[in-house]
Amino acid sequence: MSDTPVRPGRPSVRKLPQLPSAVRGLAPAPALRLSRPSDTWFKPALSVVVASAVPHLTLLAIGRLDLIVYTMAGSLCALYGHGLPYARRARAVAGVVLGMAAGLAVSLVTASLTGSTAVLIAVGALLAAVQKVLCDATRIGPPGHVIFTFVCSAALFAPQHLGQIPGHLALTLGAGAFAWLVALAPALVRREGPERRAVARALEAAAVCAADPGPRNRDAAGPGPRHHNAADPGSRHRHAAAAAVHAALQCLLTSGGPTPVRRSLERLVVHAEAAFVAPGPGRGAGAADPERLRAWAARTRGRGPVPTPPPAPGTADELYGIDAERAVLRAREGRRAARRALLRRLGPGSPLLPVAVRTLIGCALAGYLCAALGVGRPYWAIVTAASLYQANLTLSWNRTLQRTLGNLLGVLVFAAVLPVSRISPLALVCCCLFFGFAAEALITRNYWLGSVAVTPMALLVLELGGAHPAGELIGDRVVDTVLGAATGFLAATLVTNRRATGRVEQALDATDRARAAAERTVADPAAAPTERDRARRALTASLVELREAGDTAAGEWWQRALPEQRLLAAERAGHRTLAATAPRRGPTAHAPSIGAE
Repeated sequence: MSDTPVRPGRPSVRKLPQLPSAVRGLAPAPALRLSRPSDTWFKPALSVVVASAVPHLTLLAIGRLDLIVYTMAGSLCALYGHGLPYARRARAVAGVVLGMAAGLAVSLVTASLTGSTAVLIAVGALLAAVQKVLCDATRIGPPGHVIFTFVCSAALFAPQHLGQIPGHLALTLGAGAFAWLVALAPALVRREGPERRAVARALEAAAVCAADPGPRNRDAAGPGPRHHNAADPGSRHRHAAAAAVHAALQCLLTSGGPTPVRRSLERLVVHAEAAFVAPGPGRGAGAADPERLRAWAARTRGRGPVPTPPPAPGTADELYGIDAERAVLRAREGRRAARRALLRRLGPGSPLLPVAVRTLIGCALAGYLCAALGVGRPYWAIVTAASLYQANLTLSWNRTLQRTLGNLLGVLVFAAVLPVSRISPLALVCCCLFFGFAAEALITRNYWLGSVAVTPMALLVLELGGAHPAGELIGDRVVDTVLGAATGFLAATLVTNRRATGRVEQALDATDRARAAAERTVADPAAAPTERDRARRALTASLVELREAGDTAAGEWWQRALPEQRLLAAERAGHRTLAATAPRRGPTAHAPSIGAE
């Protein structure tokens, strides 16, 4: 229903919603602007090179480079899971390998049973939609569903016989097993590396929040009308700190049993949380000192011992609460709750469903249009369309610009390096490995920059099965890119996502419940420390989810009005409640000394 009041005595006229600034402007500059590279850009880049080099060179040695598409399907699994602790990464990458093999099996069986282009495109679009939903629901993270769609769509249009499928899947699983080993190999050198990086990010975000906490006097005021600036840097810093602290806690909770290093990291998270929930001078006995937090972050990120901070108020209770929460997550009921949450994200009422419909329709239209125009490789258009669909329409528009520019520039790079790649098979393999590394090294700066390297790599893979006319490859790629991007984005604009606002309302209700529970535990002097900690962390998690839902809905173009006032009020109230928990943590506790690594 509309929130616009109707003046008495006049007929109600439903006004068209005002277009957001994202629709009115559509400025390309922000979408194409380069950012700082990720602090771990080299990890997926090196992993995919190592995971690919061994199968590539093995096939080169036996003269079967035509099989490289099947080993590449497994090797590309090394791109996933680099932000996860190793215990969780082992399960995640194993799931990626099995999911890749399952999707490839569907593609190979379909290709062996039919040569109908219409059927192949339909199966490719359906696979792309399913892979999009599964990757978003499991939050496997970058590169998400695009790698799955790239491999499975290409396999759909490769000649295949049923008798070849077991051998080809064995190559994929073998290369995937090696990629799994590559992804977990750093654990032999630095077992707590992912946890250290997550905690360092939390400390850095807390330092920014402590240095500029925003207008606390206004947020701490009682109820009543307030002016709230959505672009307030302090508000952004608090949200960023909440997300970073929540991510660090989740990383520690899923990393396995406590070790001396993890215990020190947990203490650092306690200090980061203290700076986030109660930023400003004079609180936390120096825990909110930005310079100290930054110094801890630098030492935590480094290779030396983890810093051992002084006890913060409630440190012993906090550590006990983390242990208790870890035990709950490991218990049978905790695992069941995680499975129920995953099923809710995949259920009929999931906010991911409109994005899946966009992916299905956009990929199908792109493939059919390219096939109707006589383009020989419609799967390129399918992959282009599938790569566009992000959390909302604004981000999808940005990705459309990035993908189009990157692919067109990448075609020029391919034309320049093609003579070098044809010197020898070894030169061709080395070019593929180089562009695989370059893609991961550049893509964190901006997606279009990474696409400049991805495009020649994808075109060079075709050369592994035999030389093709350069003009044909370049022409098909340009046509597929333009048509895939235009058709895919058109489908995104036609398929509206009105569930985005519903997700915000659900997140608002969850935040209200979490805030009420936290206020009850804070006001109850008999509440156990673990109960207070769990309530505060539940409130932090709900605020992170609320901000994510709000940002997603704000980027959708056609939907009912957002409850912006309620959203801002819920965030302010939630942060006030978090701040109120800080003085009630109890006296400074001197936890037993635990050494660092």
